[in-house]
Amino acid sequence: MHKTCLYCRTSSIDQKTDRQRVNEKDYDLVIEDKVSGAVPFFDREGGKEIQKFVDNNIIGSLHVWTIDRLGRNLRDILNTIHYFSERGIAIHFVNQGLVTLDGNGKENPIAQLIISVLGIVAEMERTQSKERQMEGIHLAKLKGIYKGRKLNSSEDTLKFLSKEKNKKALDYLKKGYKASEIEKILGLHRNTITKVKKLGMPNAASV
Repeated sequence: MHKTCLYCRTSSIDQKTDRQRVNEKDYDLVIEDKVSGAVPFFDREGGKEIQKFVDNNIIGSLHVWTIDRLGRNLRDILNTIHYFSERGIAIHFVNQGLVTLDGNGKENPIAQLIISVLGIVAEMERTQSKERQMEGIHLAKLKGIYKGRKLNSSEDTLKFLSKEKNKKALDYLKKGYKASEIEKILGLHRNTITKVKKLGMPNAASV
């Protein structure tokens, strides 16, 4: 029997997905990403995991709180929807009451239209957010407040190890995976994996 899957996403590690998980007990699977909506869906760790479930004919429907949780790039949103629709898997946008396929498994044209409009809005919001951020940095530089990271300064250890891919790399290292294997699985650079091991497993041998 096909399983129902709830997909949650926030842009940063410190953000919570509680609002998106209101009825999580109603779903068989809950998959979460802590990554920017600008990253293509199937380039995300959660997206890759969902794709494996789809390839193995496990998932029957995907549920997402809102369209911008699926992504903030209209082309990627539509490509992702097309991927699931081709395989007869409906995406339910819970808070917006939209479903990509009707009861007969055919594309819902009204939902597609609304999704396209909301996808454009999500993309515009991201663009405006980046513009506001750059304007803020520019003003801070003019006032002498913003200095940026100092040359040769190091990132906080906890913050570095809290990054989603780095956390997973550390888990794989603790399970005995080789750096070359982790490199292929997560797409991390070997130097990053070495740093993860050095900071997260200081007593272990070098990678």
